[in-house]
Amino acid sequence: MEKLRDDLIGGLVSAAVAVPLAIGFGMFAFVALGDAYFAYGAVAGLYAAIVMGAASVAFGDRTTTVYAPRVTTTFFLGGLLYQLVHSDLEVLRSGGHQLIILVFFSMMLLGGLLQALFGLVRLGSVLRFTPHPVMAGLQNAAAALLFLVQLGNIAGFERYVPFTNVFDHLAEIKPLSLAVAAVTFVTMWKARAITTKIPPLLMGLGIGTAVYFALEALGFGAQLGPVIGLRDAPESTAPLKNLGDLAYTGSISDLLPLVLGGALALAIIAALDALLCAKLVTPPGAPKVDGDRLMVRLGFGNALAACFGGITGGINIGASIANRNFGGRTWASVLINAAVLLLVVVALFPVIAFLPRAVLSAAIMVIAVQHIDPWSIDLVHRIRTRAARHRALMLLDLAVVVLVAVLSVTIDIVLAVFLGIFIAIALFVLRMSRSNIRRMYRCDAVHSRKARGPAQAALLEREGAGILVLELQGALFFGSAETLSNEIEKAAAGTRSVILDLRRVTEIDATGAQILAEIAAALARQERQLALSLTRNGEVAARLGEAGVLEALEGRVFDDVDRAIEWAEESLLRGAAGGAAAESELPLAQVALLRDLTPQEAEAFASHSRRAVYPAGSEIFKEGDPGKELFIITRGRASAYLRRPDGDIRLATFAPGTVFGELAILDAGPRSASVTADDEVVCHVLSADDFAALFARAPATAIKLLSGLGRELSARLRRANKTIHQLES
Repeated sequence: MEKLRDDLIGGLVSAAVAVPLAIGFGMFAFVALGDAYFAYGAVAGLYAAIVMGAASVAFGDRTTTVYAPRVTTTFFLGGLLYQLVHSDLEVLRSGGHQLIILVFFSMMLLGGLLQALFGLVRLGSVLRFTPHPVMAGLQNAAAALLFLVQLGNIAGFERYVPFTNVFDHLAEIKPLSLAVAAVTFVTMWKARAITTKIPPLLMGLGIGTAVYFALEALGFGAQLGPVIGLRDAPESTAPLKNLGDLAYTGSISDLLPLVLGGALALAIIAALDALLCAKLVTPPGAPKVDGDRLMVRLGFGNALAACFGGITGGINIGASIANRNFGGRTWASVLINAAVLLLVVVALFPVIAFLPRAVLSAAIMVIAVQHIDPWSIDLVHRIRTRAARHRALMLLDLAVVVLVAVLSVTIDIVLAVFLGIFIAIALFVLRMSRSNIRRMYRCDAVHSRKARGPAQAALLEREGAGILVLELQGALFFGSAETLSNEIEKAAAGTRSVILDLRRVTEIDATGAQILAEIAAALARQERQLALSLTRNGEVAARLGEAGVLEALEGRVFDDVDRAIEWAEESLLRGAAGGAAAESELPLAQVALLRDLTPQEAEAFASHSRRAVYPAGSEIFKEGDPGKELFIITRGRASAYLRRPDGDIRLATFAPGTVFGELAILDAGPRSASVTADDEVVCHVLSADDFAALFARAPATAIKLLSGLGRELSARLRRANKTIHQLES
């Protein structure tokens, strides 16, 4: 019972919010037909909200979402009807307003069916990728035109005056009507600062209406604008009801292109608007809205609304939020909302008739301002503040926004939609054809995590520039792969190995895969090698596998760029004169950590350390173990890993002459990583107890050892800083 009471309150409040919006938007959609159809527009807006609400619940919507005409779709409908009324087509002129209305509702009926079809064939995810500048242009044009159309009403004109002619009627403007509109506008705009218990729309309408009738009671009625004045709800303009009165003898095929074009554009706009609104009305933590099912429900709802004489609509954000905030918990609140709207149509039109036009128009002006696309405003701000290389791309987006908005208002709204989509897609292809290279660097400063002895490290410092790494991003397809090939050809001059990091490549088509194979072949002809770093189980790897690229590069495909760099370094060291690492055990005297020790001090160190051999694959110590020993490798390799359920992360690989585990001597804390022998490893191990004994018997030797550890840590820090600088530059 309590839940039903909450639904009742939510439905009543949301209906109070939806009624003026449905009436105002409906009148806006029919404004091109003149004052005679003023009431029909109001009824069409209410019918849309009633039918869509009931239909959505019937088609499975179990949320508290409320439906009504929307700013963007209403603007599109108003533009469509204006073009039909002023069309040069003889076939439309011969049929009069009855034919125009039939064509108008046919577009809405077919548009609803197409919207439902979009959902049935699961185009929701595709439509989400429609270029935002197109929708932004339409939304901004809708907001601007919706605002401007209200000028005649807030000015207090007794009849409809197009906003383009307002300046020709300045003498007829009623200042008190403007004052009432200003009070309504400011009240609604600042309502949240006054109270959150009353929806801003209702507060603005309530206070504005009270001020209007207070001024009328004081004798200023002649200086105020008219009320809505719809004493009785007119009969519906439903096309099926009036089809018998149609005096049209032409061929229906003459109208099909017009109807199909308008319906398709309307379906696209309504679908996109619905997907956007669904995100805005979904409360935090609620399940994600299924866009395809939403389009099916709304599409069939819009088609039914057109049959009953209602205009195309969508999710009413304000009424939906009001429904939820004032208690609506189930779909019953949506049906209550629809029932109240039906009651308004059937019995309460005389009450609606007393709503001042200036008050309603001022409230719609606030809604128009609130519907200016925030992304467009942010885009203008970013254009003013960003660097020039970013500004050019943003200016292209802004140009599409402005073009779509201008075409929508001045030329043809259907043409504006399709032309805007075409231009935005062309710009998308242009952008995708740009370089995929996110960053490139050479490996004289950036090295793999494999620690090297002094001679090898010095060699890599000198010759490492022969290893080139290119981090790629985005989609690698026919438009961008050729550009990448040319860039690699230029950048590969003077290189020995080229590494392509593909982990940020989101998609690759057959052409892109083929061009990668051609790049590998071209580098091989120049006696250069290509290696890849990619995610093995990803779509990119699957595509390259199908194209035979992975097979051709067998042994040169790695899970991360670090292993790829290590492979290139090993190749460089093998090819360099004297660069091959000795297989015999490295004498302690050649270890950099001990280079400052005299023979006697080296002997003292050797007597306090122990020689240990670890078989390949054995774990030298585990992450979290107590840190008690440092290790100096004299033969073999060992790698440090962070163990993770989704795969180990390699931190470093230690080669002969390097030291690891040295923090045990400095802080005796737990091991921060696990170290495993890659092959048979020979180490000299110094425990903390042995170091304490060494310090007691040969303090000078211990101090030199600590100094050497300081140099080792300092060198690692310098290399890290150099790598960071190289990667960030």
